[in-house]
Amino acid sequence: MAIIDVSYFSNALMRNVVYKAVIPTDSPAMKNIAPHEVKPFKTLYLLHGIMGGHNDWLVNTRIAKLAQKYNVAVIMPSGDNSFYVDQQAGHNYYGEFIGRELVEETRKLFPLSFKREDTFIGGLSMGGYGALRNGLKYYNTFGAIVALSAALIIDQAVASSEEAEWIFARRSYYEYVFGDLSKLKGSDKDPEFLVKKIKEEKGVIPRIYIACGTEDFLVENNRKFRDFLAAEGVEHTYVEDRGFHDWKFWDKYIEKALQWLVE
Repeated sequence: MAIIDVSYFSNALMRNVVYKAVIPTDSPAMKNIAPHEVKPFKTLYLLHGIMGGHNDWLVNTRIAKLAQKYNVAVIMPSGDNSFYVDQQAGHNYYGEFIGRELVEETRKLFPLSFKREDTFIGGLSMGGYGALRNGLKYYNTFGAIVALSAALIIDQAVASSEEAEWIFARRSYYEYVFGDLSKLKGSDKDPEFLVKKIKEEKGVIPRIYIACGTEDFLVENNRKFRDFLAAEGVEHTYVEDRGFHDWKFWDKYIEKALQWLVE
């Protein structure tokens, strides 16, 4: 297994960026255990939550061991506090960075499969939203989406004010991230709109796996999106389990998600 820090100049963000890559290229020689077959890897682009960074998953979960166990390459970029959407004013095209550029750049460096069915995107909280948004927007690239405790906060953003105690719930922050909030619903930053758009285009909606803790403050948001998918006739896997908005839950469910991805 190789764990690598990669730095390159991103044209989508107009600056040098760093991402972490876990590539299960080797394994210990052990009696009666066959080594991993070296071939183009299935790949999971895995996104962190708000106030996080590209080391979060590696530090707080078993993702390196799980990449080796399930023979999946894992690419972990930094998305700052961007919700992984394009912010034109500052030339911060985080959506393009995640959904197109990073995939192209990593395929140049590592033996990754170019197949849609082998290319996945996932994340937690803000990254869960980012995985849904970019997995749906770039549905010709990604064959599956994993959203853990997804921050599906479009309605809250539209209804927000400056009175919120937490800075990341204030209207000014949401305007910085999403732009004109009066145009947010029905835009390409709205996962519900993107699902309907794929259907109109007669495209193939990626497989979707959603998990959220029953004690998580975002559980109602996730249930609402589950109900939307059901109403639209979109096949998906939705799981609730006892748990909070924390690494204990995400460590448990990233393994379940990987099992689901490679089936």
